[in-house]
Amino acid sequence: QVHLVESGGGLVQAGGSLRLSCAASGRTFSSYAMGWFRQAPGKEREFVAAISFTGAGTYYTDSVKGRFTISRDNTKNTVYLQMNSLKPEDTAVYYCAARVGTIVIPAGSKQYDYWGQGTQVTVSS
Repeated sequence: QVHLVESGGGLVQAGGSLRLSCAASGRTFSSYAMGWFRQAPGKEREFVAAISFTGAGTYYTDSVKGRFTISRDNTKNTVYLQMNSLKPEDTAVYYCAARVGTIVIPAGSKQYDYWGQGTQVTVSS
């Protein structure tokens, strides 16, 4: 079982920055691909970014490319999402997710095995 806990959400003005963190339990974190998803009110959950188990590979949805950066520290069992140049349309609950034992970088929500509870990000205009 993998337990994921997100933190770092909050209220920020448009153009501002936030860094989300996701702490994972388990001694094999370095074997998990990790992803970030978000869900805005009335909308389906959507993929934001993902990172391979080594951290060497990353993948982003087009709307966040150049603004968001996903990274991980396998010594701390933590994955991060640095969000810059935030826009009101980035407002959502952000979730981290783990996929165990894969070399690919999953982009579909059904490809992930474990999910955190989410952290709210609100961007005011």
